[in-house]
Amino acid sequence: MAKLNTFDKRRQRVRTSLRQRAGDRPRLSVHRSGRHIYAQIIVDGEGRTVAAASTLEKEARAKTGATVASAQEVGRKLAERAKAAGITRVVFDRGGFLFHGRVKALADAAREGGLEF
Repeated sequence: MAKLNTFDKRRQRVRTSLRQRAGDRPRLSVHRSGRHIYAQIIVDGEGRTVAAASTLEKEARAKTGATVASAQEVGRKLAERAKAAGITRVVFDRGGFLFHGRVKALADAAREGGLEF
């Protein structure tokens, strides 16, 4: 068995915690790379993505790079799309990423947009 790195250990720990407290709420999953940030709301029971937003979208590409401001914009767009789909409560899945910087900015903007987690 391969030894897990710190990122993978953190991801497993976060996912285990989510399973224990998720209940029937959808999951807001965040992924970030060096250039972009992606977020989607997933209903795990159905295996279906309800809403998604990222910096790859046409409107977001006008802004430069992977910044905190672009992460905030993605969070606002995701919250808007989730509310349109009738979702207000989610569990936040940060994966193996630390809750800091762009990930935190996205989460705060989603909360301001009306999502509860």
